[in-house]
Amino acid sequence: MRRIYLDHAATTPVRPEVVEVMSKYMIETYGNPSSIHWFGREARKGVDEAREHCAALIGATPEEIVFTGGGTEADNLAIKGAAESYQEKGNHIITSAIEHHAVLHTCEYLEKKGCRVTYLPVDADGLVDPGDVKKAITPETILITIMMANNEVGSVQPIKEIGAIARERGVLLHTDAVQSMGQVPVDVNEMNIDLLSASGHKMYGPKGIGLLYIRKGVKVTPVLHGGVHERKRRAGTENVPGIVGFGKSAELSMKELPERVKHLAAMRDRLIDGVMQRIEDVKLNGHRSQRLPNNANFSIKYVEGESMLLNLDLQGIAASSGSACTSGSLEPSHVLLAMGIPHEIAHGSLRMTVGRGTTAGDVDYVLEVLPPIVKKLREMSPLYAGRARA
Repeated sequence: MRRIYLDHAATTPVRPEVVEVMSKYMIETYGNPSSIHWFGREARKGVDEAREHCAALIGATPEEIVFTGGGTEADNLAIKGAAESYQEKGNHIITSAIEHHAVLHTCEYLEKKGCRVTYLPVDADGLVDPGDVKKAITPETILITIMMANNEVGSVQPIKEIGAIARERGVLLHTDAVQSMGQVPVDVNEMNIDLLSASGHKMYGPKGIGLLYIRKGVKVTPVLHGGVHERKRRAGTENVPGIVGFGKSAELSMKELPERVKHLAAMRDRLIDGVMQRIEDVKLNGHRSQRLPNNANFSIKYVEGESMLLNLDLQGIAASSGSACTSGSLEPSHVLLAMGIPHEIAHGSLRMTVGRGTTAGDVDYVLEVLPPIVKKLREMSPLYAGRARA
């Protein structure tokens, strides 16, 4: 059976070049980078080179990169670490209603510890209004945490504008760039970003490795205590194969980004245009142009999302209804609800995220298979029958 993978927002395939460099650090250069002998020094050299590649991809310096166990840990370190470090200045945090749960649940945790959190609304395209950010800032505000691009609908937030507001008001800006780094150009200086989270497996690197960019001079209290790794900011022996794999994926992204963006956007637009033309009663979720180049998210009315996914899977197509981290939940997406989409329509969401290996033939196969699936499911839907009678 033909297999087509359109769930790159959940995870990406690890590139052969990444596997090759990781294998070397598992089989040959397997030392602990804290050791002083040759094996340790070689491992340290690999970690340092990876740090340089990751820093270069976002316009940072190597000293500003802290490797973590993933994007979720990076979000926790940024938000909890800043809240504790700047508690004497204030206890107010600003975020949005459509953040990943790694941010939302961390903010909820801090609320129980006495912090005050403002959850900003978004518009129908899933965008935060920078004017709302400005109005929400108080003398007690210590941190703004707004994601760079939404993991479900792909809308890209006006981070540069929000960063300028944060800088003017003397407030730190953290952005969850897990879906953005390696997909779109990111420059922490141009965007006035103080803290940035990213993850290796979202950009053709391995799982279990992430990073937090911490601007020089910004204080972040560690959340893990132990050894003096990562300049005393993240204890625990470094995951050397994961780090060098992440570094290799960053190096490749740096070289290929313009062409990658061009290809992804072409495949995305082919998919969006095809679905909108071939299926009636479909809504594209997220901003039409201000969105990630790989993301297409639809609400297909009168069809339940999980049924669509199962039928697509039977035809060899892997997609999702939203975030992979909430795939076990029966509740509709909090992102779609925050965008004002009704419950019954939010249940019919379908996210398809293309990758660097996606071809026009893959997209055309989806456009051939999806319409009959929707037609079949709608024929079984009492809501669709009721709509037809009305």
